[in-house]
Amino acid sequence: MEFVYSDGGRSKYFKAGNVGDCVVRAICNATGKDYKEVYDAINKMSKSERTGKRKKKTSNARNGVYKTTYKKYIEDVLGWKWHPTMKIGEGCTMHLVEGEIPDGTIIVSLSKHNTCVKNKVIYDTYDCSEKEYYDAWGNLMVNNERCVYGYWSEC
Repeated sequence: MEFVYSDGGRSKYFKAGNVGDCVVRAICNATGKDYKEVYDAINKMSKSERTGKRKKKTSNARNGVYKTTYKKYIEDVLGWKWHPTMKIGEGCTMHLVEGEIPDGTIIVSLSKHNTCVKNKVIYDTYDCSEKEYYDAWGNLMVNNERCVYGYWSEC
């Protein structure tokens, strides 16, 4: 797939290298919303997250957000619709490759990452479709094809 470098507007507000703000970047790239507006809204929502045995600390827009937080923002605030592409026991049915991704603007959910795809072009800070790539924390990841867990699209 074609790749276009985009930090979603982060550089306008922060001078940062590798941070875990993929949710904010994906939302900004998909909607055109201001980075700081989305960043602040996600942080505000994350403060209301409940912690427990598996959720030890509050998430935030800079270091990673719990799925329940960004799901609530994308679906309830933006009004986008979730399209699951995997079911339990079914295995991977869609990969981050041009022939399998739908047209239009979507926010794609991958393993430990979210990205924006506009008309089959990835908008992100790194090409997350490659076989070998570095995640937001600088860890080398190896995968033949990234499996898409699902995606959000405008209603």
